[in-house]
Amino acid sequence: MYIATLLTSPATPTLDPALVESLRNAWGGGDADWLAVDEAATFTLGTMPDNLWDVWADLQNMGVDLVILPAEGQRKKMLLADMDSTMIQQECIDELADEAGVGDRVKDITARAMNGELDFEGALTERVGLLEGLDESVIDKVLNERITFMPGGATLLATMKANGAYAALVSGGFTAFTTKVAGELGFDENRANTLLVEGGKLNGDVQRPILGREAKIQALKEITERLGLGHDDVMAVGDGANDLGMLHLAGAGVALHAKPSVAAECDIRINFGDLTALLYIQGYSKSDFA
Repeated sequence: MYIATLLTSPATPTLDPALVESLRNAWGGGDADWLAVDEAATFTLGTMPDNLWDVWADLQNMGVDLVILPAEGQRKKMLLADMDSTMIQQECIDELADEAGVGDRVKDITARAMNGELDFEGALTERVGLLEGLDESVIDKVLNERITFMPGGATLLATMKANGAYAALVSGGFTAFTTKVAGELGFDENRANTLLVEGGKLNGDVQRPILGREAKIQALKEITERLGLGHDDVMAVGDGANDLGMLHLAGAGVALHAKPSVAAECDIRINFGDLTALLYIQGYSKSDFA
C-alpha cells in the first residue's frame, strides 16, 4: 500500500480539490484526506503508478508537489538535516565571504560544489582560504544580521520531537553556525566543520577531518546504531550534491528546493512546499502540528 501526497506552497495555498479528485480517480485511489485546506491532501494507492513522473512534471507546472511513499513506516523516528539552504535560507560561507569582500568569487565556487561540479573538500578548503584574516567577531555579525530560518523548520522540529523523534543537524558548514541554529530550532545534536582561529582572526583553514558527503553518511549510520533505529526510520533532508549519500541511505530522502542535478537523483522532491511538507508526507495534518 502506498500514500500519495499532493501539496503546494503554504504562502499561496491553491491546491484544487478537483485536481486531487481527478488524479485519485485516474489512479484508482482511496478517498482523499485533506491534511490542510487548499494546501495538502493524501489518498491511498494499491500500486505505484507507471506514469508517476509524467504526472509529477505536469503538476510541477501547476505549482504542486507530488510524493508517493510506502504506507508502512510512514512516520519517521529520526530527522537528519542539512543546514545551509535547508534549515536556513543562506549559505553561511557565502555570507562570511561577502563581509570579507570576496563574495562573488566564493558564491561561484559554492554553487558549483553544491551542484556536484567540484570536489566538496577541495572547494571548501579553497573558499575558507579566501576568508583568511577575517575577524572572528564577523561570525556573530553574520549570525545576527544575515541568517534567517527556512519557513516551517521550527514546526517540523517541534512536531517530530513531540512525537518522539530524534533530530540531528549535519552540515558541511561550520560549528559556529550549527551550534546556534541547532539550539534555536531544537535539534538534539549537530555536526559540522570547525573554522580555525588565531589571534582573533580566521587563519584560512578548517579542522581536519573535513565533514563532507561521507561524514553525513557516517552520521546517519552512527546515530541510528546508537539509538537502535534502522535506516528506514530516518527522514533526511538536503539540497546539495554532498547530501546525496545520506538522502539515498535514509528511508525517506527529501530534496528540498534542491539543485536540479541533485533533485534528479531523488524520489522525494519538494519544490513548492516549505519544511512543513516533510510533516505532510509523513501523514501529519496541520491540526497535528506542534
